[in-house]
Amino acid sequence: MAFQQGLSGLASSSKAIDVVSNNVANASTVGFKSATAQFADVYASALTGAVSTIQVGIGATVNAVKQAFTQGNLTSTNNPLDMAINGNGFFRIERNDGTLAYTRNGQFDIDKEGYIVNALGERLTGYQVDAATGQIGNVVAPLRIPQDEAPPQATGTVNGVAITGNLDSRQTVPTVAPFDPLDIDSYNSTTSLTVYDSLGNPHTLSLYMVRLAPETSRTWEIHASLDGDAPTSLGNVVFTDTGLLDPLSPALTPFTRTAAALNNGAADLTFPIDLSKLTQFGSPFSITDIRQDGFSSGQVAGYSISRDGIIQGRYTNGQTRDLGQVALVTFRSPNGLVSLGNNMWAASPESGPPVPGRPGTGLNGVISAGQVEDSNVDLTQELVQLIIQQRNYQANAQSIRTQDQILQTLVNLR
Repeated sequence: MAFQQGLSGLASSSKAIDVVSNNVANASTVGFKSATAQFADVYASALTGAVSTIQVGIGATVNAVKQAFTQGNLTSTNNPLDMAINGNGFFRIERNDGTLAYTRNGQFDIDKEGYIVNALGERLTGYQVDAATGQIGNVVAPLRIPQDEAPPQATGTVNGVAITGNLDSRQTVPTVAPFDPLDIDSYNSTTSLTVYDSLGNPHTLSLYMVRLAPETSRTWEIHASLDGDAPTSLGNVVFTDTGLLDPLSPALTPFTRTAAALNNGAADLTFPIDLSKLTQFGSPFSITDIRQDGFSSGQVAGYSISRDGIIQGRYTNGQTRDLGQVALVTFRSPNGLVSLGNNMWAASPESGPPVPGRPGTGLNGVISAGQVEDSNVDLTQELVQLIIQQRNYQANAQSIRTQDQILQTLVNLR
């Protein structure tokens, strides 16, 4: 019987060495999870029954090889589409044969069709943005980054133009009247900004500030000119004796240019100009902030991914748009997953059904963008285990040798 016991020990130690060697080989594999061999003793029923005080085991066997789904260290990369899961969950992959797989390897890129794919060209799945509404949907499908241009937005679509600045209270009434944008002596101050029409064409809006007599009235007239055309009076603004805009003075002044005046195929350009943050203090003229809500069309220039897995595109027009959201999947028993190789697993009855969700919700971890999760193999521990299993193998070989010597002694008896 000692031969059988020794052979089982050799087989078990050999299996354990295989497991340790596989861990060592994947010490640098992104998303790899280390495994351990779990042993069990083996008994046979005695002739006197299953229960006996003199039962002797007949060796050992490997009951299971279990992977440890503990968190690996995170390493930064230069790829903005690389992702690491910080916490529970797996990326959901649609394979080339149409089946689903799950992985912790977050090394992704974009293929020629705009899909986010792994090194094998298999597609990452998530929640796509509805092109009509711009909102992230609820259906899990392969994530595709749209490559079309972002449409322009005309100034005035949301807020219009807002100006923050100071008109110098020490300035006097201009020496030349009436106002003429070509004569700098007919106005006190000027500033300009770029606005956009419905086609995304840029236009230069120039604003002119003219102090009206008498200076004690603290009244200024505002003029506007688009692309150097004939100026339009926006009306008067009046300040209080503390330098703030008088509550009775209109804070919003409208500006309009018709489609015929634009003469480029765009719609009428109409937007309010917010002057409520102008002041009249005894300090030099200054414009500290000019904001307008229009922009031209743009193309995707880069990507960023938030902790909750939302993929945002950065466009050449300075805008950002949500393009989709990564989906994560959790299992009740990750150790029940079936290893497929290439750092991927498949669901099985033992793992339970996959439960998809958004990063940062439920049991799902969060996304660390521009990083990958390293293998969780502890090389020091694995090398020690390699020594231990080598000694176990040698010891089992020695038990077989000892049994062989005993049998040889019996054969030599006369």
